[in-house]
Amino acid sequence: MKILITGSNGMLGHDLEKVLKNKHELILTTSKTLDITDEDVALDVICNEKPDIVINAAAYTDVDGCEDNQDIAYAVNGQGVKNLAVACKKVDCPLVHVSSDYVFNGENTMPWIETDEKGPISVYGKSKLEGEQAILEIMDKFFIVRTAWLYGINGKNFPRTMLELAKSHSEITVVYDEVGTPTYTLDLANAISELIETDLYGIYHITNSGSCSWCEFARYIFEIAEVDVNVIPVTASEFARPAPRPSYSVLNNKNWTDNGFKPLRDYKDAIIEYVELIK
Repeated sequence: MKILITGSNGMLGHDLEKVLKNKHELILTTSKTLDITDEDVALDVICNEKPDIVINAAAYTDVDGCEDNQDIAYAVNGQGVKNLAVACKKVDCPLVHVSSDYVFNGENTMPWIETDEKGPISVYGKSKLEGEQAILEIMDKFFIVRTAWLYGINGKNFPRTMLELAKSHSEITVVYDEVGTPTYTLDLANAISELIETDLYGIYHITNSGSCSWCEFARYIFEIAEVDVNVIPVTASEFARPAPRPSYSVLNNKNWTDNGFKPLRDYKDAIIEYVELIK
């Protein structure tokens, strides 16, 4: 297949390239070569390239930054996605769009399924939901992939930050009352590579298996990295940040498994592999 990837220089884009390059013809774009916020540019590039499928890995993911830069958040995560949907519709090309657990309000006691009511509590979450809604209004052939707590080789992320902090701190405070599923971008990229071989269109939750709090995740990272750091649990309200976060954002990968796909490996197994790579 001829696959156009937006945000190819990002954390997920990097692993999508790694997973897909040997089997498919890739058109790798960045914000410099394909500004998705420009409707004319999106139309021109996609109409000229005529890909078999587009994977949108471009996003403004700075959750706190979104609160301060709302125009950028909605331009990239909302209007940008709409522009891609319009262009893909025009050339009859399916769109894979990577969305977020932040479209939910976090006030659940069981893992969220794809059809649960949305209720984002941050600008980031609201802008991501706007992108989803644009796809639903415009397209028939799409994969909306909601994921969570991403980390990977090519980018800033929680595990890398923890290990960097540990070099100069003997104690680190980490939030304990936010629960989710850390997800390795390489595993997500492999899942997307499976999904695009089908026409099982729709909304999917795709994360690694299992769940934990940020505090539990940090302690596990230090354990496997054999780093001696005292992790001090704090509440989200004590750890003041501009944007509110969902307190419970574990995603039930229901549609994924219902369609016969194998659950992704446990987050504990994935992070072991990652830590070995970056140590």
